[in-house]
Amino acid sequence: RHLMLGAALSLMTAITMAATVDVAGVKLDDSIELRGAKLDLNGAGVRYKAVFKVYAAGLYLAKKASTPEEVMAAPGPKRLSITMLREIDSAELGKLFTRGVEDNSPKGEMSKLIPGLLRMSQIFSDQKKLLPGENFLIDWIPGTGTVITVKGKAQEPFKEPEFFNALMRIWLGPNPADWKLKDALLGK
Repeated sequence: RHLMLGAALSLMTAITMAATVDVAGVKLDDSIELRGAKLDLNGAGVRYKAVFKVYAAGLYLAKKASTPEEVMAAPGPKRLSITMLREIDSAELGKLFTRGVEDNSPKGEMSKLIPGLLRMSQIFSDQKKLLPGENFLIDWIPGTGTVITVKGKAQEPFKEPEFFNALMRIWLGPNPADWKLKDALLGK
């Protein structure tokens, strides 16, 4: 009887330990719940700028996706979680994201994205800076839109459905912010 109890406790410990992934010291859950939907960690990695670690990122989806097209087409809620590994000026981060969208979006789509990009830049500018360990989330919530949560505070949703995919192309597009991070987010 004690042997069974010990085995059960060992199994529970193993399950608990397997519930997170460590990415450069950032603990990412294997799965999360977003608006009642269970999402699994599709992939995670580190964004490097030269030799410096900038942030850890994790992509959560309802089912595994190994290509950018599968990520964009996946139905239901989605989340990209980003945790800073170094201090960064938030206004600069907003500008880099805008440039990332410009570098990866079809030219005909950019005019529709400009209002959202201006608003997103303002959200980050209002933060002044992001410190190591601080986090922001980019969620796609069907029927609501794209919700950006910075330091635990959810912003007003971006209604345009193309806005979430435009943001995802920063990391998963033809000219990603970091090729190794793109592969890591796609579970490669």
